[in-house]
Amino acid sequence: MDLSPQGMLVKAHAPVLTGEPVQVSFRLPRTRNWIASSATIARVLHGRRPGDTGRCLGLEFDPLEAGLLRRLRSALHSLPPPLPNREPRIDYAASVHLAALA
Repeated sequence: MDLSPQGMLVKAHAPVLTGEPVQVSFRLPRTRNWIASSATIARVLHGRRPGDTGRCLGLEFDPLEAGLLRRLRSALHSLPPPLPNREPRIDYAASVHLAALA
């Protein structure tokens, strides 16, 4: 669903816990090349918020070899960033203007 040099967001079909190690393999976008890596479950999304697409896992890659990281960055370079699923939060502090104290 989302891919970056640091990790990926994937759909989940079974309940898991954060901190669990996993093995991932995926095809680099717009190529026929595959990457295999170990990762850690950094976040579990349960699909309860508006805009969520169901249960998903945020995976953080374990350090990638320099060559693999370069190939991944190169493959992602020409792709647009993913659009956010939710409306941005309102920054209430920025909307308040305080008068200078004399």
